[in-house]
Amino acid sequence: MNSLLLAPELFTTDSGIPRILRLYLKALCNLAETKGRVRFVALNDSNIDSSDLRPYTGKALAQWTACNRRKFQFVRDTLRLSRDTDMIVCGHVSQLPVAWLASWLRPGLRYMLVAHGIEVWRPFTFLERRALKKAHRILCISEFTRREILKYVRLKEERLVILPNALDPNLEPAGNSADISTTQAVILTVSRLTRDDNYKGIDHLIQAMPALLLAAPGTKLRIIGRGDDTHRLQNLAREHGVDAAVEFAGFVSDAQLRHEFARCTLFALPSRCEGFGLVYLEAMAYGKPCLAANEGGAPEVVDDTCGRIVPYGDVPAITAACTAMLAVPWDARAIRERMQRRFGFETFCKNLNKLLT
Repeated sequence: MNSLLLAPELFTTDSGIPRILRLYLKALCNLAETKGRVRFVALNDSNIDSSDLRPYTGKALAQWTACNRRKFQFVRDTLRLSRDTDMIVCGHVSQLPVAWLASWLRPGLRYMLVAHGIEVWRPFTFLERRALKKAHRILCISEFTRREILKYVRLKEERLVILPNALDPNLEPAGNSADISTTQAVILTVSRLTRDDNYKGIDHLIQAMPALLLAAPGTKLRIIGRGDDTHRLQNLAREHGVDAAVEFAGFVSDAQLRHEFARCTLFALPSRCEGFGLVYLEAMAYGKPCLAANEGGAPEVVDDTCGRIVPYGDVPAITAACTAMLAVPWDARAIRERMQRRFGFETFCKNLNKLLT
């Protein structure tokens, strides 16, 4: 099967959607290794370095274009490359009308949408609705996202299927790097620290620290990320008298992030709007239990075998859950095995292959 992947971007940023679309690219190349070709068109990327591309492609990659934010070029290249394509995998709903146009110009061409989360939890434009109704399948990363789409557009429910995200095998810990012992309790969180992302629950983790320090003295909260909300969060830590226990590490390299996951005691991101939460998988790959909120798709990723779910914004519940999680030993091997069984790349490839064929 010849496939064409449409993406807002693949390498310009490292946020959730580009990360999972890189995984789709890798999976499509793997599945087409013996038969078929893969192409992609990325709207916002400009010059894609071969060192970035190499881990996610292979011999099956026949052609690609990076449009450097030029929308006309994106449409033109999509229509051109779709001429020799059996299936378009569209990585964002805003680009779905282009896939619909390509299928209208070439009857028999099918297309799918990858529905990630917050970008489809809303009313759709006229063109988006038309394109959704003609899509061969809509790949929803969670049941929550599936239900949200059906609130806003009437579709045959069997066309909306669940395909959970997977852990990028390039991010899996190597050897014994997942096993770093530390005597100090460390709660790790990783997030963009921007005003637009203040739903991530970082405020609530900081507000939980005074009571948590009484129950578990010496605990540190490590916050990885940067953005225009950093100063306010630092002031919040000072106002609560926990600035010495709350560490803002800012942006870190991939190597340093792996070290952060390896040395932390638990991972916490009690967010309200996670369509899935790839970062939970990264923590689980290191055998770390996760704290999440009972909102969005996070409860479909985290359960009592690998962490705790708390009501969003409930600071006492966050305190109690973190205290309990720090007080008991967790089976790191069992957490890693669960993650691989449910969200490993091989499982993802097998499920995608079934849906493509």
